[in-house]
Amino acid sequence: MAELPALVKDLALILVVAAFVTLIFKRLKQPLVLGYIVAGFLVSPQMPYTMSVMDRANVQMWADIGVIFLLFSLGLDFSFKKIVKMGMAPVIAACTIIFCMMMAGVVVGKAFGWTHMDSIFLGGMLAMSSTTIIYKAFDDMGLRQQRFAGMVMSVLILEDVLAIVMMVMLSAIASGSSPDGGQMVESVLRIGFFLVLWFVVGIFFIPAFLRATRRLMNEETLLIVALGLCCFMAVFSTKVGFSSAFGAFVMGSILAETVEADKIVRLVEPVKNLFGAIFFVSVGMLVEPQVLVDYAWPIIAITLTILIGQSVFGSLGYLISGNPLKTAMKCGFSMAQIGEFAFIIASLGLSLGVIGHFLYPVVVAVSVVTTFLTPYMIRMAEPCYNIMERHLPKKWIVALNHITISHPQTPSAENKWKSLLIQMLRNTVIYSILSIAAIVLMFTFFLPFVRSFFPSYELHWYANAICGILAVLIISPFLRAMVVKKNHSDEFKALWAESWVNHFPLIFTIIVRVVLACAFVFYIINYLSRFKNAIIISIALALVVLMVLSRGLKKGSIQMERLFIQNLRSRDIEAQVHGRRRPLYEGHLLDRDVHMADFDIPFNTRWMGKTLRQLALGQQFGVHVSSILRAGHRLNIPDGNDVIFPGDRLQVIGNDDQLRQLGEAIKREVLGDDIDFEKREMKLRQMVITGSSPFVGKTLEESGIRSQYSCMVVGLEEGKENLSQIHPKRKFQKGDIIWVVGEKESLEAILKA
Repeated sequence: MAELPALVKDLALILVVAAFVTLIFKRLKQPLVLGYIVAGFLVSPQMPYTMSVMDRANVQMWADIGVIFLLFSLGLDFSFKKIVKMGMAPVIAACTIIFCMMMAGVVVGKAFGWTHMDSIFLGGMLAMSSTTIIYKAFDDMGLRQQRFAGMVMSVLILEDVLAIVMMVMLSAIASGSSPDGGQMVESVLRIGFFLVLWFVVGIFFIPAFLRATRRLMNEETLLIVALGLCCFMAVFSTKVGFSSAFGAFVMGSILAETVEADKIVRLVEPVKNLFGAIFFVSVGMLVEPQVLVDYAWPIIAITLTILIGQSVFGSLGYLISGNPLKTAMKCGFSMAQIGEFAFIIASLGLSLGVIGHFLYPVVVAVSVVTTFLTPYMIRMAEPCYNIMERHLPKKWIVALNHITISHPQTPSAENKWKSLLIQMLRNTVIYSILSIAAIVLMFTFFLPFVRSFFPSYELHWYANAICGILAVLIISPFLRAMVVKKNHSDEFKALWAESWVNHFPLIFTIIVRVVLACAFVFYIINYLSRFKNAIIISIALALVVLMVLSRGLKKGSIQMERLFIQNLRSRDIEAQVHGRRRPLYEGHLLDRDVHMADFDIPFNTRWMGKTLRQLALGQQFGVHVSSILRAGHRLNIPDGNDVIFPGDRLQVIGNDDQLRQLGEAIKREVLGDDIDFEKREMKLRQMVITGSSPFVGKTLEESGIRSQYSCMVVGLEEGKENLSQIHPKRKFQKGDIIWVVGEKESLEAILKA
């Protein structure tokens, strides 16, 4: 018999050990991530008392796949529209925290005499809190529905996005001899360019593809398509100079805007859990006890830096983003740990060969310590605020509660200008990126292809002409939209009618966009021809004017934009049609301590079948149920006669304390597990009514088979193909053959009778 490959043996060892360790951690109510890390240490060569993995290279390959699927899953939970709707407050908080914590990490690394790259990567690891660990802590502590928890999760979403950007920048920095400002700016511009390009192109084509193939898609094919798109974007991302994880995240964020997003999340979850577990086990395999002993002081210093730094800088970030001091401290103290992204950034540094091998186990040790301390840090926020409130002057507390750098806007000409210019700039950037991408593709692939049909150098101008005409035709809808769009918007018309002083600036915005559109056409003609510049400029201007005046191009441009908007809003439209969209008043309640939260009713709840009047949630907890979401339908403003079913999602209004009590009650009011589950198996038996049977001469109801013995008579055997139903008034007779179903003990009791 052929021997199993080492990879299969290693995988079996990893999964078996991880299964036992995570069961123990689940019992101890600790994060499973820590269980995976401990399992990795147990199967590593550093642990001589247990079996160890034979081929670490193969395990690392599986771990790399795990990173791809982890970030793909993260992208599926992310939405660019969510970031836009959040406003500036989470952006301010996230940027403040990341910058301050990264600087703190660099300072700590330098203080211990580590290299420049070690210090920079350490700063990147310390800048990112763990979304997984914080979410789990909030859920375990019953805080997930509180308002500050929602603010923390908003910032964590932004941190995850910025972590992807940071990984790309760190890769770019590591590839050079020394990081400089120009290189970092170039990295940011490249990231922005490809993010916009991939997102716009992806939203334009992928939802349309899924919509066209929806009838052919079952769960199996949808999973294969989703993972195929993920791997394709991961490969494409590496080809253009980014990491595979970055490409997987982008594809996940594109699929997050489709109607199939929720189903894809559910299908991908087991795959992500499997490969994610292998990744975290591979992290634990890099833990070296001797390194932990040798670097005990750096571990302590980094741990204190995270606990104190996140408490101070995190609170500051939330404070200046417009939150009161108490809320800001709750948010800041909640983020005092590092997790999965620290491991991913450390893996990146090791794969690039720019950080020392000691840094990985050091970061893992810090992550373990800070993860254990997370619940205690969350609980410490309110006592620390109370201490500050008692010892600081009241005017200081009042001043801190009103610190903000985000001011409410009031309608004014200045705001109209700001809104108009932002919209124009956004459109110009997007259409410029699409035009650049189209030109690059035409010159890189199509031009050499066409020239292959004209082998003579003298005939290349035919190929150049064909390529140039097609390139101009392809980008013409983009250039027309760049020039014309927003020229008839409400802001443009209002500013034009408001004062003649606004006329020249408004006309100037049009001129700038016309010049930019001409520049694209000029570049194409200049690259492919030998005309003089004056002639090229004239041709470019004439072509742009024709684009603006063309009715056919106008119609095509509008149709393309409508299709893009439809694809972008497809998930919202589907949610609205099926009643899953949140009510408009959510998040706009006047009382700042009152907000809305969702509660999922467990499938083993004791509340099943009870009405809202019977539950009396308002009297018990002081909350109001505004909606019930059930099987894709929404029941708004339910009355007391509406029944609660397992799997319902309640949208409830109340303050933090009321919602916390309700959440605890929902978790508490559940049916316990049946410890004798196996003994209660139902069995089907054939029985013969004898002359001494107590059932002779009695009807089915009088026999007590159901009421006394908890069994059910299925039917009467009369020699027919099917059993006969027993009439309620028919009396049992000697020799009757009946079929009875019930538990084993109940059937034995009937037989004895």
